[in-house]
Amino acid sequence: MPDTSFLSILGLGFLLGAKHALDADHVAAVSTLLAARPAWRTSGFIGFCWGFGHTATLLLVGLLVIAFKVTISEPVAQGLEVGVGLMLIFLGGSLVWTLVRERWHVHVHQHEGSAHVHLHSHQLQRDHGHAHWLPSSLRPVLVGMVHGLAGSAALMLLVLAAVRSVWEGVVYILVFGVGSIAGMVVLGMLISVPLVLSASWGHRVQVAVQGLASLGSIGIGLTMVARIALGSPPF
Repeated sequence: MPDTSFLSILGLGFLLGAKHALDADHVAAVSTLLAARPAWRTSGFIGFCWGFGHTATLLLVGLLVIAFKVTISEPVAQGLEVGVGLMLIFLGGSLVWTLVRERWHVHVHQHEGSAHVHLHSHQLQRDHGHAHWLPSSLRPVLVGMVHGLAGSAALMLLVLAAVRSVWEGVVYILVFGVGSIAGMVVLGMLISVPLVLSASWGHRVQVAVQGLASLGSIGIGLTMVARIALGSPPF
């Protein structure tokens, strides 16, 4: 008969994972990624890719911590959080730079039998031919892995307090990861709504929405770095 207390812990882990996806730094990163490629059919997929990368890193670190008693020191944890902040600054800054330098823009066009939008530059390519899946998935996977690495220290403390064996720890991390994937898929779809709709509201609205995503990512990244430098938690 399954241990009801552990089942309750798993249920809580799923909910915590879904809530974890809503952290400000996660929202900022995915918003910036979606601002570069706003599309209804790929928004949830990008959220899934972020969650997959996030969970993969958590699982790897979790195995090291639980099975081999590897510890994550406070300086290392803070350094990883600083890395997330710098990544957010880079993501926001790179989007601003490409928008300005290459005159990137968004409009509705036909491709592969369906109408959709994405950020592109006719200075770099005259037509709309492009691949959808690999370029759209690799970057959010890597971003999710960085977030997973930075958040691993806090999660491992929770896991070590809740489980009694390596297998219980692995199952808990997987359930937590599934919750974070589900939360980010839903969040990605919600974030894409204003990004996709802005394509029909005029160029100024598009630039404003994309600019907000960029500035939000830069602002949260700077805040994280500054708070850690001052000895405070990132959020």
